[in-house]
Amino acid sequence: MKELMTFEKALEELETIVKKLELAQDSLENSIALYEKGVQLKKFCEEKLKDATLKIEKISLSSNGTPELVDQI
Repeated sequence: MKELMTFEKALEELETIVKKLELAQDSLENSIALYEKGVQLKKFCEEKLKDATLKIEKISLSSNGTPELVDQI
């Protein structure tokens, strides 16, 4: 998986793969390859969402009302 891929681009590709698989017009070999790529993209998206969630959970408001990162050890 490319490190420079964004969540949005990965999700877009995943949606395209799902649509192609739903049509079931490819050969078995192509369908398997698409499925494998879809699994990789799904994992990539899940990791990006997990990272984003962790970052959001660490953000709190300081005493003056501005956002700041909080270390949660």
